Amino acid sequence: MTTLARSVAALALPFALVAAHAQEAQDFPSRTIKLVVPASPGGPIDAVARILADGLKTVWPSPVVVENRAGAGTSTGAAFVAAAPADGYTLLVMPDSITVNPYLYPNVNPDPLKSFEPIALIATATQLLVVRPGLGVGGFNQFLDYARHKGTDVNMASAGTATLSHLTEVLLEQRTGIATTHIPFKGAAPALTAMLGAHVDAMWVMPAPAVPHLRSGRLLGLAVTSAARDPNLPDVPTVEESGIADFRVDNWQGLFAPAETPKPIVDKIGRAVIDVVKTPEVKSRMAAIGFEPRGDGPDTVVEIIRTSLPKWADVIRRSGLKLAE
Repeated sequence: MTTLARSVAALALPFALVAAHAQEAQDFPSRTIKLVVPASPGGPIDAVARILADGLKTVWPSPVVVENRAGAGTSTGAAFVAAAPADGYTLLVMPDSITVNPYLYPNVNPDPLKSFEPIALIATATQLLVVRPGLGVGGFNQFLDYARHKGTDVNMASAGTATLSHLTEVLLEQRTGIATTHIPFKGAAPALTAMLGAHVDAMWVMPAPAVPHLRSGRLLGLAVTSAARDPNLPDVPTVEESGIADFRVDNWQGLFAPAETPKPIVDKIGRAVIDVVKTPEVKSRMAAIGFEPRGDGPDTVVEIIRTSLPKWADVIRRSGLKLAE
């Protein structure tokens, strides 16, 4: 082959790859799509993934299945997807822990910005601080005063060590100077049960499972961590309204593909997710488990990750929290 021929071939290669990827996207999906959930069945990540899978089945001709791969927080499932073929057929439904795990499981957790192609922000939910009525506090700042006075006599439940409910507790302590006793449970459900039995004093929880108990008076809601009040809890102020600036913590779920998945395929999946989360059925099912459907694109996901990584790195470093891998 002459030098000129080699140069022409080299110039033509990128265009051939673009054409090939465009054809792949046009044919996508042509076989089963796997949504990997890096947690056990039954939790919020699993529930969001199954709602999304059911929605995608209505717009794609190929099957969509959910596969649970729990372990090392959510790092095991994330690592599995990071190592999967970059063809769009193995996807990751990943929560906010993608920005926490690098500092807790550095040896097993893939890089959240380099190992994946973000596709879409699926849904978000706030954190709600609830207390038992017998604690004798009627507002967020009263709770802080009580905790400053009682110190480690105040028991704060969580869904488990290094979960978002625990890290929100740690963040509150660091921002306000209070010091409580952390009581970890194996999930939000048993922690909430302990709250209802008055075995612990307070906890951060997603609103949906707590709302019935707020209405019955068995729990009191003091504050939410979102930028605005939760529409289902209009009388509960935000933490920022209560005087702590820049205190925002979101439960969020994103959809990711392995790094180097062709952009036309990523874009096609993203468009399908946006269409699905806007449907009345998906909105209703998401709301029932406490999530707001989003459908934002990859730029939003990247921005969330970039802003969250240093925040949680600082919280974990200051807390001295370490987990066995």
